[in-house]
Amino acid sequence: MPAVGGIPAGGSSKAYPGNLTPYVTVTCIVAAMGGLIFGYDIGISGGVTSMDPFLEKFFPSVLRKKRSNSSTNQYCQYDSQTLTMFTSSLYLAALMSSLVASTVTRKCGRKLSMLFGGVLFCTGAIINGAAKNVLMLIIGRVFLGFGIGFSNQSVPLYLSETAPYKYRGALNIGFQLSITIGILIANILNYFFAKIKGGWGWRLSLGGAVVPALIISVGSLILPDTPNSLIERGKHDDAKAKLKRIRGVEEIEEEFNDLVVASEISKKVEHPWTNLLRRKYRPHLCMAILIPFFQQFTGINVIMFYAPVLFDTIGFGSDAALMSAVITGLVNVIATIVSIYGVDKWGRRFLFLEGGIQMLICQVIVAASIGAKFGVDGNPGELPKWYAIVVVLFICIYVAGFAWSWGPLGWLVPSEIFPLEIRSAAQSINVSVNMIFTFVVAQVFLMMLCHMKFGLFLFFAFFVVVMSIFVFFFLPETKGIPIEEMGEVWKSHWYWSRFVSAEDFPIGGLEMGKGGNGVKNV
Repeated sequence: MPAVGGIPAGGSSKAYPGNLTPYVTVTCIVAAMGGLIFGYDIGISGGVTSMDPFLEKFFPSVLRKKRSNSSTNQYCQYDSQTLTMFTSSLYLAALMSSLVASTVTRKCGRKLSMLFGGVLFCTGAIINGAAKNVLMLIIGRVFLGFGIGFSNQSVPLYLSETAPYKYRGALNIGFQLSITIGILIANILNYFFAKIKGGWGWRLSLGGAVVPALIISVGSLILPDTPNSLIERGKHDDAKAKLKRIRGVEEIEEEFNDLVVASEISKKVEHPWTNLLRRKYRPHLCMAILIPFFQQFTGINVIMFYAPVLFDTIGFGSDAALMSAVITGLVNVIATIVSIYGVDKWGRRFLFLEGGIQMLICQVIVAASIGAKFGVDGNPGELPKWYAIVVVLFICIYVAGFAWSWGPLGWLVPSEIFPLEIRSAAQSINVSVNMIFTFVVAQVFLMMLCHMKFGLFLFFAFFVVVMSIFVFFFLPETKGIPIEEMGEVWKSHWYWSRFVSAEDFPIGGLEMGKGGNGVKNV
């Protein structure tokens, strides 16, 4: 009998040979650098909007409200739809570009998609660094979004297809680690650039995004393409040679043959988008939609936004917003390293569930603490330092819980569960849903905070409960399963097995039945 979580009885039926070679390690590290552009933007955008010279030039009404409300209503001081459009326009652009990126990634390879991402992001960084008005800012943000759409589409796929299956989780989380490092670097730069006399440091913050953009652009030119992508484009000899190189062994025939079978099946799919609606892909489609949805509704943006107010009370003064971002960013990086260590040891489901419980407890405590001291009018009065320290501690524990669970696994799990025939289209759905709800949360968050007050923390805590229940009952364990054998996890799951038959996914020693595509395992 399969377990509730759907862990396959007996585990994987195959164990492809392969080592964690220096070559594949360096390759995955370079590819994971694609996360730097996403992380750098997250860190920079939050930092520059707290800089008074930036607000004075582009959003003077927000600055006036901030100064007049500094001693009264903390909940509403940043409530501006124009300001939130500066932040959220990026995610709307990323949504649109991810749909185009799916076709580019499938037909031209993962490398070219990564290159497009770097070049587009570099263009946006230059425009933002030289911005003269709000229109230029938003145009630059749109280009940044286009770049993120391409990189978030291609990098997780590249990592999952390149890494040996026994180390796929750790190497794939390198993408999330790069995101957190990008956030931390951006926060540190913001802290020092804000001290530049003349108030033009924000230009260095925004223009500095050129550096991570160049890293991923140059990296994409020197990286090898994945064996899956080469086979998909008919380059079998190159794919076999590349597979031997990245596995570090000569005995790659079994894995190579399975990749060829998967490619032949995928070529018979003329319309991968409509193919996603077929019954046997119901579990994949649900995961591609629900996992990124839940990731955005963990409430991480609420916690990260409110941290500066609390840090201000323990002595950081006018630099509170930037210093708090550095501290939480450092926690973020350390906790992501914990995830890299444990994801292939403890499994995906354990980290999802532990992280959910940890975040829930912290959200409830922070909501109760903020409600007790700030009330509904947002005026905390005098706060004792011990109180602020306790609340900040729980904020850091919350960030750690997210950073070793829903942060990295929200990208890892979708990228490893899709069969090749729907992989690019399904990953595009995953990125699109992520960007849709990132846009929604970014656009309405400040308004919701102003109206819902501390209750907003409980609003997101409710979703943490729902998502943890979803993981417990419906997410199978994918630890240690070769990427082309992933169909086995659905066949053995207590619920998803009703949608997936034994003939649906032949890789793993099974032959296609008469009703299948007629392709046999080689």
